[in-house]
Amino acid sequence: MRKLIKNIEHCVALPLAEQVQYQDGQIVSKTLAQNSRHSLTLFAFEKGEEISSHESEGDALVFALDGTGRITIGGKEQLLEKGEAIVMPTKVPHAVFAEERFKMLLTVSFPEES
Repeated sequence: MRKLIKNIEHCVALPLAEQVQYQDGQIVSKTLAQNSRHSLTLFAFEKGEEISSHESEGDALVFALDGTGRITIGGKEQLLEKGEAIVMPTKVPHAVFAEERFKMLLTVSFPEES
């Protein structure tokens, strides 16, 4: 059987935040699933690291797993702390900045192809 979710053990309860590790001066990502409809990626941002403003072709849900991140959506900044989530809508500029070390799960849902 083909695994759609990869790079993570199946059928075992795992601490999600521990599946990606911090590295000095870097943003580390670990793709769990990616296809034409969905993308699941874990991120670990060292303090001060960022993903600059960009747009996505799908709605993106950020779930904070550790630390605090500053999420900017359409020019409006919000702090996101462990246990909180926020949606970054399709085609609205957004960015992520690590106020402190920050881990997140990013889930992007893309529209059906016409």
